[in-house]
Amino acid sequence: MLLDIDYLLLGMPGIALSLWAQWQIVSACSAASRLPASSGLTGSEAARRLMQASGVRPVDITPASGQLSNHYDPSRKVLRLSQSVCAGRSLAALGVAAHEAGHAIQQASRYPGLIVRNAIVPIANLGSIAFWLLILAGPFLGMFRLIIWGLALFSLIVVLQLINVPIEFDASRRARQTLLATGLVTQEEGAVVGRVMNAAAWTYVAAILTSVMSPLCSLFPFRLLFEFSAGLPTPPNSEEAIK
Repeated sequence: MLLDIDYLLLGMPGIALSLWAQWQIVSACSAASRLPASSGLTGSEAARRLMQASGVRPVDITPASGQLSNHYDPSRKVLRLSQSVCAGRSLAALGVAAHEAGHAIQQASRYPGLIVRNAIVPIANLGSIAFWLLILAGPFLGMFRLIIWGLALFSLIVVLQLINVPIEFDASRRARQTLLATGLVTQEEGAVVGRVMNAAAWTYVAAILTSVMSPLCSLFPFRLLFEFSAGLPTPPNSEEAIK
């Protein structure tokens, strides 16, 4: 069958969670973007005050192109925010900027999870390439053990990626607590900002699940090829052919 039921069983959970997470972030940000922050601060101003209140310095805040380009660069200690977040004065802009500032707060406090992530990211990136090399080389070289090693390496990459999940939620928690403690948002605004942060974190979880399921689904053409090859009749050897 060209449409393998196993492909659907593996792919659908990731697709469903991704769609749900996207709906969550769009819904939360859409509602929060219509609510101006009572402080009147822009996203970049709120992030700067948040980091100053947490003793984080120095961190540069620079505008970034694109809408999904918000991130904190721990190696250069630079907070990059999209134009709508950097200059926006809505609760959505404050929520996104505060979440990214939360990662700077994690680094300043030497949060163990962030230290581990910074150490394993290069390993995970290298492993994602080596995984495919082993999987592809196994059938061509006739070495089944290479496929096993590739799957083992893939499992390690999955574990490394899952470490990021609590880090994202912790960054949101720290940022929301500091926003409330400094009075940059009210209790009512804090609930709205919290929904934006949680939706963004679930989007990250969905992205991890999709990245995990996609390689597994991509292996099904190889499985079908093996099944097809196994079903072919075995050619006679030379002695049988002479007889």
